[in-house]
Amino acid sequence: MDHLSFLDLFQGIATLVASEPKIMFGRIFLMLLGFLLIYLGSRNVLEPLLMIPMGLGMSAVNAGVMFLEGGKAGTLFVDPLMSNPMDLMNVLQINWLQPIYTFTFSNGLIACFVFMGIGVLLDVGYVMARPFQSMFIALFAEMGTIAVFPIAVALGLTAREAASVATIGGADGPMVLFTSLILAKHLFVPITVVGYLYLGLTYGGYPYLIKWLVPEHIRGISMSTDRGPKISRPQKLVFAVVACTLLCLLFPVAAPLFFSLFVGVAVRESGLDVFTKLLNDTFLYGATFFLGLTLGVLCEANTLLDPTVLKLLLLGMLALLISALGGLLGGYILYFATGKKFNPIIGIAGVSCVPTTAKVVQKLASQANPSAIILPQALGANISGVITSAIIAGVFVSVLR
Repeated sequence: MDHLSFLDLFQGIATLVASEPKIMFGRIFLMLLGFLLIYLGSRNVLEPLLMIPMGLGMSAVNAGVMFLEGGKAGTLFVDPLMSNPMDLMNVLQINWLQPIYTFTFSNGLIACFVFMGIGVLLDVGYVMARPFQSMFIALFAEMGTIAVFPIAVALGLTAREAASVATIGGADGPMVLFTSLILAKHLFVPITVVGYLYLGLTYGGYPYLIKWLVPEHIRGISMSTDRGPKISRPQKLVFAVVACTLLCLLFPVAAPLFFSLFVGVAVRESGLDVFTKLLNDTFLYGATFFLGLTLGVLCEANTLLDPTVLKLLLLGMLALLISALGGLLGGYILYFATGKKFNPIIGIAGVSCVPTTAKVVQKLASQANPSAIILPQALGANISGVITSAIIAGVFVSVLR
């Protein structure tokens, strides 16, 4: 006690001082970035459900670094590279988020929970009413996934690593998590963090892209008269069962995600209110909370300052940008093909960040024309985007596994 110094007492500051400059400034930057994500989430500039727990976790994990056994710096949150079963049993008693990570995150279970919750929210009637239009948009909005794969290979990533980072272009977080877990487990943490971080940023970035590329009078085109045929609940249930079975037959490796998505749809259309509440209130919101929290504490400076992560950051940004441009291209093709009756900004909704991108385009349409209604068409493209991104992930995993 006589020799207790300030740095002995406050080890977070001690590890900051003792670390090399790159790590020190990286930790400070990530703490400040965490503050920024919380602020932007609280202001609804970014998706608050994900950004607030993620930002707080990011700040806490980079602040709470201490000296562990052997003088090694680390945290008591989670060890994402834990592999020895005996070490795992020991660390489960110390690292408080380790059970969440090990039993739900690193095996893809949390992605299935999220998909079940998303399935309950999806009204597949929007897709069934306009199947060709919705799938056309969704395919164009996967352009970033297709384009970034060869670019990533050219930059030195393996085919598996390239496929994992390319799936960020689909803007579907569970798919990014699932694909990287199977194809590039050694890059699972940074790819997943980068993917989810950028998915949150699409909420704030895409509106500016739309305003730059689509004139206001075109953004204000209303499609309220395009109601499409009325789809009954039994028809939606049949669609869910047939689509789930067919996709599982074609892509067994992605069957857990297909099943999770469509079991949510089936519960919704069967009128099982008790299960609907379970999947929506408990599974979706619980999984989203722990997903954001766990992603935040995985954002350690040592992990994100790896030179490979810079490639992943740039490739993820490029994938989402190209996908947005592809979606707008598909939207413009339909705009001209329908005699300028189709609102091209619906193309952004093909980027399957459900339902964020659909809400973004409806908001922009309403700003240009208060009476404009394009949400049904946007949701159709949105849901088709989820299905399309799952199919592409299934193809990648099937071919490259």
